[in-house]
Amino acid sequence: MSDATDAALDLEIRRATHDDSDAVVGFTSEIWADRGGDYIPDIYHDWLEADDETGKKTFLATIDGEAVGIVQAVLLTADEAWFQGIRVAADYRGRGVSHRLNEACFEWARQHGATVARVMIFSWNTVSIGAARASGYEPLTEFRFAHPDPDPAAEGPQSVSSDPTAAWRYWTHSDARTHLSGLGLAPETSWAVREITSDDFERFADETAVFAVEGEAGLAGAAYRSRTFERDVEDESGDSRTETWAEYGVSAWDDATAARSLFAAIARDAAACGADETRVVLPETARAVSDAAYAGVELAAEPDFVLGIDLAVE
Repeated sequence: MSDATDAALDLEIRRATHDDSDAVVGFTSEIWADRGGDYIPDIYHDWLEADDETGKKTFLATIDGEAVGIVQAVLLTADEAWFQGIRVAADYRGRGVSHRLNEACFEWARQHGATVARVMIFSWNTVSIGAARASGYEPLTEFRFAHPDPDPAAEGPQSVSSDPTAAWRYWTHSDARTHLSGLGLAPETSWAVREITSDDFERFADETAVFAVEGEAGLAGAAYRSRTFERDVEDESGDSRTETWAEYGVSAWDDATAARSLFAAIARDAAACGADETRVVLPETARAVSDAAYAGVELAAEPDFVLGIDLAVE
């Protein structure tokens, strides 16, 4: 994409580089300080695409040469794009910077064949939600993370198989799939969702794990493990350690009994992976959230929103 300039603001959109690190860290370091801070200062250099990488591009907004905004566009599938990490410096919010960054992402994604693009926004981040709607995004779904403890001895009332065909069949007919618009966590990119297919369930069965709850009247639940990953954490004394996380991209079930069975299977799988922590996507519905709570599973305090835009319409 060619650089674009806004005459009123002298706003330029260009590719972010490693040389921009100090400037980006400067305007992102104070973001969400009351919620643990932003992750971009910690991962900036690893986050950037390689020179020969075509499925990802990180855009930087500058005004009079000063870095004032950033966003990354990623191609998740042949026609699904994902935009993440959009940030605008405090002194330049409300001046159209995020809108121009979104437009840069739209153009890039269209050039790479994407017909749809999505973003994820914390439900408490109402400013970003409003900015996304102003740029043309429409609300798609909301979900919440559950955090069952890894436990090799966890037991549930129903049996759970690893049959991908059964898990896919349940998923296709579930209320959870309808609520989540067919989306689940993408194994290719952290904190991203895309449409999940039957081929994905087959691949997960070979590479990670799938779960199909077998109820008395037939299939009663499904889930898959999207990935495991490690991250460094620092305790109050300043000492750091590495945590292993197991991440499960969707979860669906018929009732509280099936939920307990599914979470028990996930707890056993996480323990087998050597995971210290888990996160499991569940639809943000009164039934799903209350079932998980009834099953004794820890829940995130707030949900996340997913918004999308049809790139075939300009």
